[in-house]
Amino acid sequence: MAAESPDRRAVLVGLAGAGAAHLLPQSASSAVASGGYVLGAVEGEHLVHFRDHGDVFIKIAPSTGSNNIALGTQQVMAGTGVPIHRHFHMDEAFYVLGGSGTFILNDVDHPFDKGATILIPRNSWHGFLNPDHELLLLWVVSPPGLEGFFRETCTPPGVPPRQLTHEQVNAIARKYGTEFR
Repeated sequence: MAAESPDRRAVLVGLAGAGAAHLLPQSASSAVASGGYVLGAVEGEHLVHFRDHGDVFIKIAPSTGSNNIALGTQQVMAGTGVPIHRHFHMDEAFYVLGGSGTFILNDVDHPFDKGATILIPRNSWHGFLNPDHELLLLWVVSPPGLEGFFRETCTPPGVPPRQLTHEQVNAIARKYGTEFR
C-alpha cells in the first residue's frame, strides 16, 4: 500500500481536529486517507433545512477530501420549493431522486419528474416549485461552496431551526458566491 500523502493526512487531522471525523462512518474516515470512501443513504453530514425542515446530507466536500466538487442530497418538503437564486462561481447539477414539480431556469418553467437531470451554469437564476410532491434531489456543485451555505443556515437534527430574515440569508449566501432574488 502506498504511503499517505501529506495532503490526505492533513484532511484527516483537520477532520479530527474540527470534530468532524464523526460525520463519516469509521470505514469512510479511514478511506479518506487512501483516496476515497463509500457512504450509505443516510450517512454524511446531516443537517435540517432552516426553511422547510427537510433533510440535507453533505456527502462530498473539502472537509472530506474533495477540493473540486461538493455533493449531497436535499429533501424539499411539498409546497415549499427552492427560492430563485444564482451562484456566481459554481456550476450546479441536480438529479431528481424523487418527486416532481417545475424547475425555473432564467425565468423559463421546465416541468420535471423523478429521474430528471438538471444542469445550471454559473450565474443562471434558478429555483424549484413543488406544490404537490416532496422532492429528493441529488446536488453537485463545482467548485464547492454550497455546503458552506447549508452549514451556516441549517442545523443538526434536534437543534431548533435558525430564524433568518431574507436579508440574513442573502448575507450568508453572498459569502459563498450566491444571491437570492
